[in-house]
Amino acid sequence: METLQIIPSRTVGPGLRENSVSSSFSSVRQVGFASLLFRNRKVQSFCIRARSFTEDRNEEDLISRSSNSAQNEERDELLLLGTERDSSGSVVGFQLIPHSAISHEKILETREIVTNSVDELAENVETSDQASTRTTYNVIFVTAEAAPYSKTGGLGDVCGSLPIAMAARGHRVMVVCPRYLNGSPSDKAYANAVELEQRSQIYCFGGVQEVGFFHEFRAGVDWVFIDHLSYQRLGTPYGDTFGAFGDNQFRFTLLCHAACEAPLVLPLGGFNYGEKCLFLANDWHAGLVPVLLAAKYRPCGVYKDARSIIVIHNIAHQGVEPAATYRNLGVPGGWYKALEWVFPPWARTHALDPGEAVNVLKAAIVTSDRIVTVSQGYSWEITTPEGGYGLHELLSSRSTVLTGITNGIDCNEWNPSRDEHIASQYSVHDLSGKLECKISLQKELGLPVRSDCPLIGFIGRLDYQKGIDILLSAVPDLMHEDIQLVMLGSGEKQYEDWMRHLEGIYKDKFRGWVGFNVPISHRIT
Repeated sequence: METLQIIPSRTVGPGLRENSVSSSFSSVRQVGFASLLFRNRKVQSFCIRARSFTEDRNEEDLISRSSNSAQNEERDELLLLGTERDSSGSVVGFQLIPHSAISHEKILETREIVTNSVDELAENVETSDQASTRTTYNVIFVTAEAAPYSKTGGLGDVCGSLPIAMAARGHRVMVVCPRYLNGSPSDKAYANAVELEQRSQIYCFGGVQEVGFFHEFRAGVDWVFIDHLSYQRLGTPYGDTFGAFGDNQFRFTLLCHAACEAPLVLPLGGFNYGEKCLFLANDWHAGLVPVLLAAKYRPCGVYKDARSIIVIHNIAHQGVEPAATYRNLGVPGGWYKALEWVFPPWARTHALDPGEAVNVLKAAIVTSDRIVTVSQGYSWEITTPEGGYGLHELLSSRSTVLTGITNGIDCNEWNPSRDEHIASQYSVHDLSGKLECKISLQKELGLPVRSDCPLIGFIGRLDYQKGIDILLSAVPDLMHEDIQLVMLGSGEKQYEDWMRHLEGIYKDKFRGWVGFNVPISHRIT
């Protein structure tokens, strides 16, 4: 196994972000991109070499480090490996090979380029940017929520803004999520979505389920909404005041099947996305997507060139259901082991309980081509017993394809100099508007208007994982101080009731908003 230390780079994927990663490359095909480092006026970059596996693993690696014409000829050969060409014959990208078809190993060799001037360095940067945007992909985001259509937290924020950023870089992007209707004003978010004539038959849960598709093209992205009666009910995308919906496995199984069908059957913009797609499955709700690609489609010759990435936002929720529900998922027989999950003896209900279950997120981790988390720290945390929620050993075994990429922020939506939701716009050059925003929020929530009193804000899901229990235990002491506390969120009923109870006790210091409200979240922030 060859190990690569990657230093901070401009691009580590299809034009996504700056990052610093240390990863090991074994039998998984990887593609390296140019990496630039402003240090001692030198540039670090990578070149890719391929060699065949042989029975003799002790064979010395054949790595040439010449810097003359031989190296240039060798570099031309390297670019021919797995390449894709446009109509003119120019190389425009690389074709990844499925794990089952690996016959070569990628070895990345670093080489050093010394620049003679800042202008030359800038020219190299510009060339690198142009190269990174030359290759475009058909990207399919599969998610349970996407702002502004549906949102309960960070997942909705990311899946509402990252697709737009990727489309701006030249990729063709589709977002697939349910069309939630609950009879509230939030239903207006789908007002511009047009129903498509295409409907799909999905075979799962012992019968045929028919779903429809709604479509809106906005900000360069195809927003596709799955239409089914199970998405039309009061509450959040996941539950109501009585807890999580009992049929969530059914609802999100439909989402995954429909998301796999959408690129094949929907003529968006005049033509289909086709089979050559990159699926980004977000959390367990979309976790069946890589399983279906491997078990249902590829054996039939469909999606041979498609790839899948499972993006883990919250590993605490894994889509665990009784083992008997496996037959409802529409996954071909013989794939039970991919979804099989056995609870340890201490976690079983009684001594005769075998602890057998199906775990959708576990199956996604096993079958996906890459695993991405929302930060580098979280990519490490989920490989520990404390943070992995039972999946730490599996994730550690796939550490070569596990990457942490920090969540970004939509600078247009959260720019205080242009934010339409706040009382007074301000900027880094003039912060006077912040005081007006604070006073306005105090008035809106019925708190005493005091400019000298610290106002503490909390926005998040009311869940044990978020440390809400720590805040709960600290509030009585906090209320003895000269402060005000505002909380916005929804989640476990006990915490929602606790917020309402505190508001009645500390009328001049505490406000709790149960639910999620976009304008209020902006004003608190």
